[in-house]
Amino acid sequence: MRRLWMSLLAVPALAVAVPTAASAAPSAPAAQAALTARTAAAAPAAAAQALQPGMSGAAVKALQRRLAALKYYPGSIDGNFGTNTLEAVWAFEEVQGLPAHNFVTSAMQWALAHPKAPRVLVPGGGANRVEVSLSREVLVLYHNSQVELGGYFYCSPGGGCGHAITPTGNFRTVVFMRGWIRVPLGEMFNPVFFIGTAFAIHGDTDVPLAPVSHGCVRIPMDIAAFFHTLVRVPGEPVYIR
Repeated sequence: MRRLWMSLLAVPALAVAVPTAASAAPSAPAAQAALTARTAAAAPAAAAQALQPGMSGAAVKALQRRLAALKYYPGSIDGNFGTNTLEAVWAFEEVQGLPAHNFVTSAMQWALAHPKAPRVLVPGGGANRVEVSLSREVLVLYHNSQVELGGYFYCSPGGGCGHAITPTGNFRTVVFMRGWIRVPLGEMFNPVFFIGTAFAIHGDTDVPLAPVSHGCVRIPMDIAAFFHTLVRVPGEPVYIR
């Protein structure tokens, strides 16, 4: 999943006057005034830089607050644009149908002020459920029919690494295992299994914008730290389409 803080992306145009004979040699005060005016006019251009990782300040904090209000977990609301905030930006972009970028685009700014709800995959799936869209790479957790969490993930509908293909269908959570767990397909952090103890929604240190998953639903580590507390284990419906 901004308009609240309206990052200014338009660079102001500066009018340039051709000096006349009378103005070709301005006085020192006039020259200083002109320099001050140019500096003041150019300042918004620097502030207009698109928000991106590594930046900090009030605009980043406003972005984080907006993403959190829309249920895209950006990590701590601390004004620092880190990995957690970037992953929340990716999730929001995926849900809104926007190309994923490592910065906040003007299109995303507009969408933050006019957000679309995640497309429901299973209208009759129950008030509490997890929906996973393979095409959009988005996981949505519903509680009492309301979005509780919208998160970016990577799973491999085409068998990314050749080990397994993320299954589609209707499932239920089976068991939660705390910490790093090794299974035949690799290591998983805090996995919530939905098929035996093989396929799970789990954390990993890397949730990239490229196919690397072995068939599970990989979520960011910060979300995996508490995801299991938001679902019923066993028994929470998990729908993958």
